[in-house]
Amino acid sequence: MTDTTTAVLAAADALVAAFGRHDTSAYFDAFSPAATFIFHNLDRTLENRTEYEAEWALWENRDGFQVRGCRSTNRKVQLFGDLAVFTHAVETDLTVGGEALTSNERETIVFARQPDGRWLAVHEHLSATTA
Repeated sequence: MTDTTTAVLAAADALVAAFGRHDTSAYFDAFSPAATFIFHNLDRTLENRTEYEAEWALWENRDGFQVRGCRSTNRKVQLFGDLAVFTHAVETDLTVGGEALTSNERETIVFARQPDGRWLAVHEHLSATTA
């Protein structure tokens, strides 16, 4: 495994860990302000991190959304210069509307190396797992 792959996996691990403990500050800090988001349960693309933060707050306030845990498996990193594509299967424990749920999805996160060497997510695409 290359040092770059290790760095991307560390960035992905930090993002997934923050999501899994519902640490919104650390989670959103893992994304570039210009990041875009495509979620299978939304009818539109979120065009930047601010739009996603607003949607997240809506889920919390309207739906009682709370992440209780998250597990990442089948992880793969593809490197393309200063871009990296991270794919994985993600199992998430949630509370929505007072009901405990577990979702199984596939996710692609594109990371870009920043001038300071950090890897920030610039795009996330979440897909429902097919039967």
